[in-house]
Amino acid sequence: MKIVHLCLSNFFIDNYSYQENMLPKYHVLQGHEVTVIASLVSFDADGKPCLLENESTCVTKEGFKVIRVDYRRPFYNFNKFARYYNNFLELLMNEKPELIFIHDFSFMDVGKIVKYASKHKSVKIYVDCHTDYINSASTWLSKNVFHHMIWRHYAKRLTPYVAKFYGVTPLRCDFLRNAYKIDPKKVELLVMGVDDELLNGKDRALIRNKYCTALGIDSSSFIITTGGKIDEKKNIHLVMKAVAELGRPDVKLFVFGTVAPEMKVLFESLLLREAIVYVGWLGSDEILDYLLLSDLVVFPGTHSVLWEQAVGAGTPCIFKYWQGITHVDVGGNCEFLYKDDVDEMKSVISNILLKKEKYKNMKAIALARGLKKFSYSDIARIAIE
Repeated sequence: MKIVHLCLSNFFIDNYSYQENMLPKYHVLQGHEVTVIASLVSFDADGKPCLLENESTCVTKEGFKVIRVDYRRPFYNFNKFARYYNNFLELLMNEKPELIFIHDFSFMDVGKIVKYASKHKSVKIYVDCHTDYINSASTWLSKNVFHHMIWRHYAKRLTPYVAKFYGVTPLRCDFLRNAYKIDPKKVELLVMGVDDELLNGKDRALIRNKYCTALGIDSSSFIITTGGKIDEKKNIHLVMKAVAELGRPDVKLFVFGTVAPEMKVLFESLLLREAIVYVGWLGSDEILDYLLLSDLVVFPGTHSVLWEQAVGAGTPCIFKYWQGITHVDVGGNCEFLYKDDVDEMKSVISNILLKKEKYKNMKAIALARGLKKFSYSDIARIAIE
């Protein structure tokens, strides 16, 4: 089957393990012909958002085609804001998709998809949603104008042609129903996950020894990992404070990611603590290595795809509690934090360290159930059933 994935609402980043990368990869592995039509928005070498200079077409090492498309001219700046693209309908017509998978539909060229679908009655369309009232619709303008008016209008236009609208968390399923007024019968959960093909080729013990040796860390230490975008909302500075205040020489915290400018002074002051090791920005492969070598992974702020990857890697976790984002609990693999508070974090970590049977049980559940729920080979298949 010919599948076209549309990454025009936000970014597409080559060689990463976001859902936009993983679904095309596994659809190729499952025997489909796959094209990604993407915006020019990407990440630079430091993991920061950037705009690529030119349109391009390439075939990835996974075997799917990526067509990078620029915003329409004239009125370039307006079209960049509204997300109108060069010759978008012509691209669809040339690719002749039998199935279109839209990664978020907050771009105004959605009308072209409706036009294509109305002329090609057999095409299947699926849409996912990575948006909620925490990460996007958090201001009056965003909530009431963009999501409740503009994107709700486009959702209404798309709905007759769409087989399923997927929320990637239960909270985002609610967002589809409430913000866009999507028919609940068309809304389902499609979780994000981990690259199980890559995961299955890794040896946890060898990876742990390799990195501990390179970093000069005793491999018998209790290793905690946190990271991602290091800004105020992710609360990574609170984990750093908590581990430093534990005062346990046998506990080490590995931190990865890019540091937001407003956090640099505080972050660098916390790095002076002996228990904390900053490993910089990591690519997808290395992130998975750190999730595998760790005894515990802590994400104490807003949600990211790293949550599901950590669970899929089979490592016990601590997460910030958000209503509608508890699907990462597969039956006892994780603990939740209910406050943005260093003392609570110290208490939860100390409890895990002290109660060895409790931790042993967390680890057993994580290993037994994590990958089973969050493997992209299964997610990709379910996505287009």
